[in-house]
Amino acid sequence: MSLARTLPRRDTLAITASLGGVTVLCWGYLVAMARGMCAPASMHMAALQIPQWSAGYGWMMASMWVVMMVGMMLPTVLPMVLIYAAVANKAVREGTPVASAHVFVLGYVAVWSGFSLLATAVQWQLDRFALLSPMMISNSPALGAALLIAAGAYQFLPMKNECLKHCRGPIQFIADHWKPGAVGAFRMGLEHGAFCLGCCWVLMLLLFVGGVMNLVWIAAITVFVLLEKVLPFGDAGGRVVGLLMITAGGTLAALGL
Repeated sequence: MSLARTLPRRDTLAITASLGGVTVLCWGYLVAMARGMCAPASMHMAALQIPQWSAGYGWMMASMWVVMMVGMMLPTVLPMVLIYAAVANKAVREGTPVASAHVFVLGYVAVWSGFSLLATAVQWQLDRFALLSPMMISNSPALGAALLIAAGAYQFLPMKNECLKHCRGPIQFIADHWKPGAVGAFRMGLEHGAFCLGCCWVLMLLLFVGGVMNLVWIAAITVFVLLEKVLPFGDAGGRVVGLLMITAGGTLAALGL
């Protein structure tokens, strides 16, 4: 029997509903923001000017990235959270106080929030050098090709494989990284988030290729990350997709010459 199945049904439903509810709220925000950007008036304004970065605009972009990363990554971490909760539940029954799974999730979200700030800085620089359209899509074939090729090549690197191993083996991760108490749970969330970030950070830069607010593109990357983590041959499938990304990048580079 899977370790996660030892968790009481009410706890499984509560955790799934909590993460699912936050995910739905995040996607609702993204849908509303995407609709606002695609409204005729917004498109007309966007066609006329590149956004001017100010403290307010930077804060809005950073918030958007945080919401987007949380909405994309929470579904992929659910199996890990359920296993953590099962282990924590067993520890509590044996008289060992353990922090709830939500503390673990907070640590995980903190890592992706930090990445969101870096992604905002990258977007700022791309805007500064006029490499993004007002709709937040790369208008440089060279940039798009480089990102695709980099993301494809990264699928074959030892660092990617090592990080993915930790993401695909939640039971082993818990065994190797278990720490007691609330601080320990938060640190475990940070560590798992770091491995997850190591798997996916280059993929997230592909948002600049397909469109930062392209909901179909966001969903496609989310599904790919999820399947790579949970399918029996997800790691091999990831390398196949890596080859496709390299091919697409090379094609885009050739067409852009």
